[in-house]
Amino acid sequence: MYLQFYGLREAPFAPTPDPKFLFQSTRHREALAQLLYGVRERKGFIVLSGEIGTGKTTLLRTLLERLDRDTHVAYVHNSALGIEGLLEYILHDWGVKSVGASHAQRLFELNEFLIDQHRQGLSPVLVIDEAQNLSVETLEAVRLLSNFETTNQKLMQILLVGQPELREKLNVPELRQLKQRIGLRCHIGPLSPEETRLYIRHRLRIAGATDAGIFTDGAIQRITEYSEGTPRVINIVCDHCLLSGYADSKRRIDAGVVDEAIEYLEEGERPEWKRSRQTRLVPSRTTVWAARSGVAVLVVLLMMLLVFAANATGWFGHALP
Repeated sequence: MYLQFYGLREAPFAPTPDPKFLFQSTRHREALAQLLYGVRERKGFIVLSGEIGTGKTTLLRTLLERLDRDTHVAYVHNSALGIEGLLEYILHDWGVKSVGASHAQRLFELNEFLIDQHRQGLSPVLVIDEAQNLSVETLEAVRLLSNFETTNQKLMQILLVGQPELREKLNVPELRQLKQRIGLRCHIGPLSPEETRLYIRHRLRIAGATDAGIFTDGAIQRITEYSEGTPRVINIVCDHCLLSGYADSKRRIDAGVVDEAIEYLEEGERPEWKRSRQTRLVPSRTTVWAARSGVAVLVVLLMMLLVFAANATGWFGHALP
């Protein structure tokens, strides 16, 4: 809707984890390098953690794009599955036509697939997203999957991705064996104020903007304060700002537009609509006093009219003894 108005080829702040929009802050760049190293060097278990909305999925998509095309990847999105559901999902994602009716048979099919991949010089990758939701029992079962190995190499790489709660869960005594097998740990956090400014301009540039100053410094400062450096929140606010700016024909997004966008996000309606409704439904103090004054004047006029009418008809005279 606002693309042509701001000279954009595509939406710069879409919610999808598109790798081409990846902004490599120092922490993101370091995490990506570690993930690539861990997978290529067959480190076995790798853990990627980060707060909600910090860009873990976008980082993962970038990682998968940079892997060899022959690398088979099983990407498990539903972490509510138990180990049986996980096994079935993994085999299906790797293209293994499973006929196993029992857990042991499925493990045998998985082992056969991994051995065949190893003979071809390949090492499949298993990615489990939102891994903090896995039960301790399921995580322990995932650890047992890593027992598929040769004398000197792991037959598959297992990447656990989740929120900071995942790190806490891995510290429980029941998972000490899994914790010992983790070859690499990566953690990404929120963006700094300067990184937030660069992040916004980076996404605008990738989307085709020739003007990097669509958002003023004051606007970026306000976005930084509200989002606390969380990329997902930055995207949502910026998208609303562009839409609001387009609706009001504003080429520059200033702090005022950001405040209106934030209020819209919090309340679910544009501020002017809310003010308009309040004006209709809740009169101002001046309006109330004006109305009261008008009523008082009307009462006085009515009393004067009654007195005049009474005098004219001689009512007072007849009423007295």
